[in-house]
Amino acid sequence: MSTLHEVAARMVAPGRGILAADESIRTMSSRLEAAGVAASETTRRDYREMLVSTPDLATGVSGVILADETLRQSTRAGQPIPKLLDDLGILPGIKVDTGAHPLAGADGETITEGLDGLRARLAEYAQMGAAFAKWRAVITITGNTPSRRAIAANAHALARYARLCQEQGIVPIVEPEVMMSGAHTLTRTALVTNAVLREVFGQLELAGVDYAGMVLKPNMVVPGVDSPRPAGPEEVAEATVQTLLCRVPEQVAGVAFLSGGQAPAVATANLAAMQSATTPWPLTFSFGRALVDPALKARRGSDDAWTAGQEALAARVRRNVEALNGSYLPEAA
Repeated sequence: MSTLHEVAARMVAPGRGILAADESIRTMSSRLEAAGVAASETTRRDYREMLVSTPDLATGVSGVILADETLRQSTRAGQPIPKLLDDLGILPGIKVDTGAHPLAGADGETITEGLDGLRARLAEYAQMGAAFAKWRAVITITGNTPSRRAIAANAHALARYARLCQEQGIVPIVEPEVMMSGAHTLTRTALVTNAVLREVFGQLELAGVDYAGMVLKPNMVVPGVDSPRPAGPEEVAEATVQTLLCRVPEQVAGVAFLSGGQAPAVATANLAAMQSATTPWPLTFSFGRALVDPALKARRGSDDAWTAGQEALAARVRRNVEALNGSYLPEAA
């Protein structure tokens, strides 16, 4: 059996990233309906089967994060989806949090829930073939947030989750996301991300988490989506890398960025600009919408467009692999 260190290293292997296909039933159903597809367990399964069976996906994708529903499903041909991924040389992963909910005493802020019963769920997921897991904390920036309470509560939950994962032989992806929503500047994002990572790694240390057996999935340091001061890839890369170097221990297996609502080409350009930096850990991608939205739009629920959806996904994966290996050329956002 592979060790935590071996699995974590494989997740961030050179030239490969992680595909996030872990939308909740509600979110995935909404996206299908927006694309003109009636949402059901079957149509959600068909969409995700299309993604994970994309030819040669393993050349650029090391692992796929699945939702609980998908981990339990089989393909049209009757093969369990985790087994399909394993046969293709792709690690199956599982989202284990149950979403962000209001944090008591912190108006407008949230705490990610899902710790109750998590040990038993992780044991079951491991038996089903999950090699890694993901937990997302949500941090918002406004005039008076994030509060210390929200940062500390979410960091503590991330650390408890990560330790439970490692106890069950599952590599944790630790995802503290500072949201893009708002008009804050890049400098404000950097300050908040710094504070969040300081608290997260403080809690991980207290929990006894093995850094070499985990992957960090942070936001890139970008301005808020409504900021009057946009930032180009070089500025984003410098701010992001400097923030990480200040707070992320060198023993961490790797950093796999979330796209956070950035346009696909923007997220890829920012990722490409970071590759010239010298860091003790690899910098790769763990994109969701920035990879799968083009595939959803191309397929639109039609079996006749199954190949078109896969080609759209493959094209975005190739772009991100190019970003990692230095051959990326700018594209229209």
